[in-house]
Amino acid sequence: MSHESPTRRDLLKPLQLLGLAFAAAVFAGVVTLVSMGFFQQRFEGQAQTALVTGLVTAGVTFIAVLLILSLLLLAVDPAQVTKQIDKPVLYDESATSGTDDGTDAAASGDPTPKG
Repeated sequence: MSHESPTRRDLLKPLQLLGLAFAAAVFAGVVTLVSMGFFQQRFEGQAQTALVTGLVTAGVTFIAVLLILSLLLLAVDPAQVTKQIDKPVLYDESATSGTDDGTDAAASGDPTPKG
């Protein structure tokens, strides 16, 4: 019953990233339209102003999400793109390997940190 772990490339496909950015843009645009009263039309010209503001908000959100995701993808080492993920990505091996000398400044009552 072994299952294949997905690679980083499988997890970060460009179409999925564009879909995520598009979904965030649609959400931001709809929230802007609702908050500006697009569906109520109290005054003349209010719907047009709300629509323009909603489209601008959606566009800015789309670009910002794409920019942030692309910058986060730059942090991934290209050599690790094809590696299988078998453990948590941010798992610290040195914390569980027992390399600590066992002394803790807080537990020993010493206010000055060692090291």
